[in-house]
Amino acid sequence: MSAPPRSDHELIAAHRDGDRRAFDELVRRHGDRMWAVAIRTLRQSDDAADAVQEALVSAYRRIDGFRGDAAVATWLHRILVNICIDRLRRERVRHTVPWPERDVPDRRGDPVGEVATRIDVDEALALLSVDQRLAIELVDVQGWSVADAATILQVAPGTVKSRCARGRLRLARLLGHLREGER
Repeated sequence: MSAPPRSDHELIAAHRDGDRRAFDELVRRHGDRMWAVAIRTLRQSDDAADAVQEALVSAYRRIDGFRGDAAVATWLHRILVNICIDRLRRERVRHTVPWPERDVPDRRGDPVGEVATRIDVDEALALLSVDQRLAIELVDVQGWSVADAATILQVAPGTVKSRCARGRLRLARLLGHLREGER
């Protein structure tokens, strides 16, 4: 009989005690959700991969500073969100335009209508402010609670709620044509 899986906090303690596999397990547990946040925020697969890698390296190096006040997932996502915001700020200063061929490919083989809807939604999300897009990604897409999203974004819960509300309203306006197409 195998041992029950260790909690995130137990994995951090094991990593501090020299267990080289403990951090790998944290990456396996949280990497997919971190990737989803990064790709929705940065919109380019190369940039998202770099941001996730940078966040994980940063967490690895700073793991001794983790006090355990927040959940490990919240701590990892806070590091990632800060890196994504820094990358977006640097890109704004450089005024770069992404190359179309760098868009994230759809790997599930969705039917044409679903792909078109996904493109519409991604384009609408890109029109939101970074703050609104991050709040919606964390709460609506990833399923974080408002309180956890507030911790990750380092803002008050009311700020997360208002960013989500404003973002949802704008998305409803931008994507209204999708609902009209159903009728």
